[in-house]
Amino acid sequence: MTGIGGTGRLRAPWRTGDVWAISLSAFLADLGYQAVLAGFPLFLVLELHQPVILFGVASALSYGGGTFFSLLGGRLGDRLGHRRVALLGNSLIPLLSLSALSTSPSVAIGLLTGGWWFRNLRSPSRRVMLTEAVPDPSARTAAFGFLHALDVGGGALAGLWVLVAVSAHLPYRWIFLATAVPLVASTFALSRARTGVRIPRPSLTATAGQPRPPLPGAGAMLLAAALYGFTFYAVGFPILTVAQGGGGAVAGIGAFLLFQAVSAATGYLLPRLLGSTLARGFRELAWLGYGGGALGAVLLATGYGLHLGLAALLPGVAVLGFGLGVVETLEPSLMSLLRPGAAAGRGFGALAAARSWGVFLGNLLMGLLYGVAPQLAYAYAAVVGAAAGATMLAAVPRARLSDRRLAEGG
Repeated sequence: MTGIGGTGRLRAPWRTGDVWAISLSAFLADLGYQAVLAGFPLFLVLELHQPVILFGVASALSYGGGTFFSLLGGRLGDRLGHRRVALLGNSLIPLLSLSALSTSPSVAIGLLTGGWWFRNLRSPSRRVMLTEAVPDPSARTAAFGFLHALDVGGGALAGLWVLVAVSAHLPYRWIFLATAVPLVASTFALSRARTGVRIPRPSLTATAGQPRPPLPGAGAMLLAAALYGFTFYAVGFPILTVAQGGGGAVAGIGAFLLFQAVSAATGYLLPRLLGSTLARGFRELAWLGYGGGALGAVLLATGYGLHLGLAALLPGVAVLGFGLGVVETLEPSLMSLLRPGAAAGRGFGALAAARSWGVFLGNLLMGLLYGVAPQLAYAYAAVVGAAAGATMLAAVPRARLSDRRLAEGG
């Protein structure tokens, strides 16, 4: 039966030159734009003396518009070729590196938002390129886990860079401009990958002239991704919770690095332990991924509410990082089977759009609830995360049907 999990004893090695090029590009991209995302609220509020609500508006514009660009990127990739669209989007992410050159808040937000939108434009096509680079479906979970590990690793180094640069009182314009270097290098690395050149033809997956519909379970997958997005609050919330919970600013930064380290390690190490069918993948995503996010929120709410200190808060942050690592590894590998061939771009675009829409609303709700009581915000996140897991568990029978169709070659 066609599988999704890497076992460590693959028939053919999956770490090809294309996989390395795509994953290295992800590492360099996060090394660049995550530094801007970490420093932008400081630049906007402290340097330009703008109210915090304006940063909320900037985040809403980024995630809200990003939903449309994710859908557009997937569709354009199916029409024009995914390598071409991925390179176009990736090459325009450095727009956000220019955001500190202007003292106008509207111009700064516009540049930040534009760079983020083009980041969303390239994401579905980059996932299709990785899918094509790993023809064996049983190896794709390992490949996506490897991609996530390097992706998050770049984000962790970006956090360290911003910490050192801000502590050294470097001007924000130079901190942000420096991020253009890894971003340009990211596009060069992505250009070394040779997958995504072929434009998918509907006839490759068509019956009687009609494109093949998605396998059963794809709709539930998108719904669960959107629900998880509602709980996918910015890591700044746990950082703030740890700092306010008695650890101070240093512990807050340590929480950020712990979150990134656990998430990266999960993406790299976990795939060899995952299942080999869609049905098992649905269950693992529900319990380990979405359930891990819900459990992490419960630990944070309990630790903060009962004043248990770092001994309770940091494990909550670590569980959140574990859950994210599982989700970022399993969601794309499952979607690569549920929406194969000529439908792959649209499938990954819809997946990214569902997450972006959820994140857009989720961060607004988390911000409002956190202002009332942090425990209330995390309780909300736990409930919605559990709902995402329940959605996937309810779809397991449909996943079994898809497994049968894949086994039959359909």
